[in-house]
Amino acid sequence: MLFIILGICAAIICFFLLVMCYDCNRFVNVEYEVQSEKLTKEYNFVLLSDLHNKSFGKDNEKLLREIKNLAPDAILVAGDMMTAQKGEKFQIALCFMEQLAKEYPIYYGMGNHEYRAGLYPEQYGNMYEEYMNGLHTCGIDPLINETVNLPSANISVCGLQMDRCFYKRFRKYPMKEEYLREVLGNPQQDKFQILIAHNPEYFEEYAKWGADLVVSGHVHGGLMRLPYLGGVVSPKLTLFPKYDGGRFKEGNSEMILSRGLGTHTLPIRIFNPGELIMIRLRPAAPNKQ
Repeated sequence: MLFIILGICAAIICFFLLVMCYDCNRFVNVEYEVQSEKLTKEYNFVLLSDLHNKSFGKDNEKLLREIKNLAPDAILVAGDMMTAQKGEKFQIALCFMEQLAKEYPIYYGMGNHEYRAGLYPEQYGNMYEEYMNGLHTCGIDPLINETVNLPSANISVCGLQMDRCFYKRFRKYPMKEEYLREVLGNPQQDKFQILIAHNPEYFEEYAKWGADLVVSGHVHGGLMRLPYLGGVVSPKLTLFPKYDGGRFKEGNSEMILSRGLGTHTLPIRIFNPGELIMIRLRPAAPNKQ
């Protein structure tokens, strides 16, 4: 009986290892449509998040090919394309961004890894400076609490870089009501306001600030996903996070949360492949009273 039990346990472990290996090396296409009266024309974004220096095929050829097939108008990046770890390289992520920049406008929001690399140069050396210089060289200027306007579609894109305290583990650090207005200013309410905010945990606060659409990442889908329960663990090491991946609504705001593309530290993805997201923005007919 003991050998039977051990055999069953070994089979289960092998099964999950195979699933993990499979899911860590693939991505799926996910599409969302968002409508708003503020939009003046159709506009399509590909959303990328949490690549963490992962390569799908040589030089990310599989990912680049699929993005080309989707033919977006522009790219939204929700942070953590590289990984802030001592001795880690970022060339894969930078090469990928360089290739994308040749074809599309890129609106790059900062993740906690980009931010951390710049915050602690004594630990990460010149990683941040070299990565940012590489982005600038290929024409990408990350939105560090900055806004750009896309007047042809009446869209405003704002990139939030939050303080490190908002990434603390085990609990949600309180955000003062005025914090977002202090770092971002006021939203452009006459435009369709997109907020790139890496950490989805503060969606309620982003909605109160005035975002029409929030795009986020960070949670990696909860590493492992279970039926009905969703993602299992968040980067804060809390179980079954409220925001793990997908589409969420708060008042007049929506959030599209990517499950990301890569992994770091714990290379785990179980029933949770990476996501390449297409967001199709569509003008909506005015509501008649």
